[in-house]
Amino acid sequence: MKYYLISGEASGDMHGALLIKALQKQDAKAEFRCWGGDLMQAENATLVKHYKTLAFMGFWEVIRHLPTIFKNIAFCKKDLLSYQPDVIIYIDYPGFNLRIAKWAKQQGFKNHYYISPQVWAWKEKRVIGMKKYLDALYTILPFEKPFFEEKHQFPVHYVGHPLMERIPDHPHNPTFLQKHQLKARQEVIAILPGSRKQEIQSMLPVFLEVAKAFPKLQFVVAGAPGSDFDWYRPFLENSPLKWVNNQTYDLLQHAHAALVTSGTATLETALFKVPQIVCYKSSAISYWIGKRIITLKFISLVNLILDRECVKELIQHECTAESIQKQLPLLLDLKHRAEQLEAYKHLQALLSEKNASATTAALIYHAIQQKG
Repeated sequence: MKYYLISGEASGDMHGALLIKALQKQDAKAEFRCWGGDLMQAENATLVKHYKTLAFMGFWEVIRHLPTIFKNIAFCKKDLLSYQPDVIIYIDYPGFNLRIAKWAKQQGFKNHYYISPQVWAWKEKRVIGMKKYLDALYTILPFEKPFFEEKHQFPVHYVGHPLMERIPDHPHNPTFLQKHQLKARQEVIAILPGSRKQEIQSMLPVFLEVAKAFPKLQFVVAGAPGSDFDWYRPFLENSPLKWVNNQTYDLLQHAHAALVTSGTATLETALFKVPQIVCYKSSAISYWIGKRIITLKFISLVNLILDRECVKELIQHECTAESIQKQLPLLLDLKHRAEQLEAYKHLQALLSEKNASATTAALIYHAIQQKG
């Protein structure tokens, strides 16, 4: 069968690659065409558009790039009509994917959505359209199933989180410190500034100031997959920051603490059992709009899943070098570390032990087979 996957971020590329691998085990004759990145392409999917040309952060940034977004939507529709897939698999990226799903339903395509849009955070009215246009929805967070089924009478499949199948299997890299000229007896602080250019250029100046205040710590920036070194270069030259490319998991294995821009990375950091501070800034206008739309108590997945503040969140005007400098010593304090690590155990217990990719692949394959 022919599968068409659409993702728009680094995390979607990672989850999509795992799903493609699982679908290949279900369907020996599977063909894949995708919007994604290097990881999906490495699984023999034909890459149509790379996510690094698609990811725009914040409300104002999206508005500025609307002409490009509309061109991409038109191109995607044309490509789908040409390819005629047996199923379209949407991976998060809701602003784009839900528009395509509405159109695709009218064209008679089968719509399966893996990793639900975060409609529980904002734009809850989107659920009305999702019920109309989607043939199946696969959720990865434990609180999403009751949200859809009890509040909105929308049956969904809870398949567990794909990170639970990826992180435990990540091999230990004993040469990491030596390779990057890091001292074994000096604590490493991982910096995960996000995967979008806007995130990186907004957060790194703040993190650089923090690093200057702690000369006895080793601050290492995780270069995101598909990102350009030029995005980081201005902050690395003649600075205490080191940089590793596409080795985030190796870095987290050796990190004593982490400064993390909100997103999937907060959950990854927790599953590697690294105490963290969550730091987030966007443009002033995007933040102003967001504050009027999003009503969540927390922004990090760790706190959202636990439904309490486990990790400190420093957002917008609170996200300053001075604020981080006050919080960072707590991550080095044994008592505070122990409290956060204990909360991480509860977090891991809440996440399903199911193999999300294999479960989702089987459900998609059998659903398409039955409907012919």
